[in-house]
Amino acid sequence: MGGEAVEWHHHYPRNDVLALSLQQMKALSAVGRGAKGVVFLVENEDAKELWALKVILRGNIEKKHKDSAAKDGSEYRRVSFEQQVLRQFDHRLLPKLRGSLSTDKIVGYAIDFCPGRDLNSLRKKQTEKMFSDDIIRFYAAELVLALEYLHDLGIVYRDMKPENIMIQEDGHIMLVDFDLSTRLSSKSPPSSPTMSTNSVLPQDSSRRKRTSSFRWWCSSGFASDDDSDTPSNHRPSSNSVFSAESDSVEKSNSFVGTEEYVAPEVILGNGHDFAVDWWSLGVVLYEMLYGVTPFRGSNRKETFYRILSKEPDLVGEQTPLRDLIRRLLEKDPGRRISMDGIKAHDFFKGVRWRSVVEIARPPFIPPPETDRQDFEDKGIDVEQFTEGIFSDGESGKSHEYNGIQKAWVEELNGQEGSKPNNFSFF
Repeated sequence: MGGEAVEWHHHYPRNDVLALSLQQMKALSAVGRGAKGVVFLVENEDAKELWALKVILRGNIEKKHKDSAAKDGSEYRRVSFEQQVLRQFDHRLLPKLRGSLSTDKIVGYAIDFCPGRDLNSLRKKQTEKMFSDDIIRFYAAELVLALEYLHDLGIVYRDMKPENIMIQEDGHIMLVDFDLSTRLSSKSPPSSPTMSTNSVLPQDSSRRKRTSSFRWWCSSGFASDDDSDTPSNHRPSSNSVFSAESDSVEKSNSFVGTEEYVAPEVILGNGHDFAVDWWSLGVVLYEMLYGVTPFRGSNRKETFYRILSKEPDLVGEQTPLRDLIRRLLEKDPGRRISMDGIKAHDFFKGVRWRSVVEIARPPFIPPPETDRQDFEDKGIDVEQFTEGIFSDGESGKSHEYNGIQKAWVEELNGQEGSKPNNFSFF
């Protein structure tokens, strides 16, 4: 086992990553699954913190690694890349890696648990299953800031969808799941990132100082950014950003994503870059406004046909939001609106970008934790649970589960069909 652990982690330094053990965590609940992994709500018994633990069966990854035509194994690269980029993040709207887990049977990592669930769940709780323009503006602004930070690190997210937009304890979003992401050339010098945490984003110690509210932030009288908030050396000019996003010689040819959110250039396979994230943002904003995605067909083939050939049906009066969605859903990535155009768009008129993450009362704040004692100690064996769901060999069939565990396995297996089709989910 020792050799395997070294092989698993050799892609990146480990000195500042906490090595987790199952003995120091209590699995309270299984909260979701994908095609390859399970997410557990766990309590770190040392710090009494709630974490989301994402676990993947080691055997499945190693099997695909051996079967892969690529010498370095795509499954290994994806999982190790996700942990690598998580270690880089220093942003209020992105996860903080709490530690990594590696046993004979499973591998995984822990991040902070988001009690507000995901944006799709929140939308479905609305009376008409859609959000108002003001609420969309808040979440859209945070998504723009998160993508801006990622792009400045050279990371193309490639999996923007409501299920990957979690609601943190304070009501702000957290973008999760980076196993489909890839790295291109950094869009700005590392020494002066566009959204450096020190200059723009409050640290934990300053969160209590927030006094602004969501309602005040959305009011028409809110002053727009002045020149001091957007210094000329803070971002490249709009032309250079447009060129970097649409004309970059460095592109990815991977075919990944969730079919209803994937950009036309990904389907065509001609290479793609940062612009794919702006397309997916347009799909998410459309879904927040109308309650459905704009190009969904009866099957994948029809969905792709619609993405490539149909224009989004923007029913209703012409508003800045609908105009922004139309510009984001431009099929030609070279003409698609990019970062500076988005932040300067009329839909965000009056938004003080430096203050977005300081909003003290976002549109929705999850109820306080009442509940740690509400979670029963269900005795979840994380390794056996994951094996029971994903093992296609004899090991998964040999485990005996009690009634509750069998019900969980059946329930989680039943979730997969209800999720959007993902080419590489988890």
